Amino acid sequence: MAARPPFPPFDEHSARQKVQAAEDAWNTRDPERVALAYTEDSVWRNRDTFLTGREEIVAFLRRKWARELDYALRKELWSYSGNRIAVRFQYECHDATGQWWRSYGNELWEFDEEGLMRRREAGIHDVAITGDERRITGPRPEAERGRPLPFR
Repeated sequence: MAARPPFPPFDEHSARQKVQAAEDAWNTRDPERVALAYTEDSVWRNRDTFLTGREEIVAFLRRKWARELDYALRKELWSYSGNRIAVRFQYECHDATGQWWRSYGNELWEFDEEGLMRRREAGIHDVAITGDERRITGPRPEAERGRPLPFR
């Protein structure tokens, strides 16, 4: 298993690096690539779904991105301590009917000593939006990195 720097314990700089790396990976919409950031036995709670291990994570992400079309994500560091990071996030996507959604959420992350995430808990709420209300249209441009997410 390949180590994933930066490693805990996190300071503000390394926590921000970890959050940006996660955002970048998720915006590829490549389940196999994303799953490499998690331990082989990583445990997740995503909304009302509970997963264990990379194979379940990959299968979950394949299903997610098959229904959440044109998915684009922003993450922001909320807090960090030791081997834990808390983030808030927003993403936008549309479904097969063309309805656009903005999803707001919070995640709690716990890492092993190799920088792999061994636990992820996510609470997420969806809001229907129109195409004109979209503000996340792809991966974050370099000039926007580190900017806070809007409240609404």
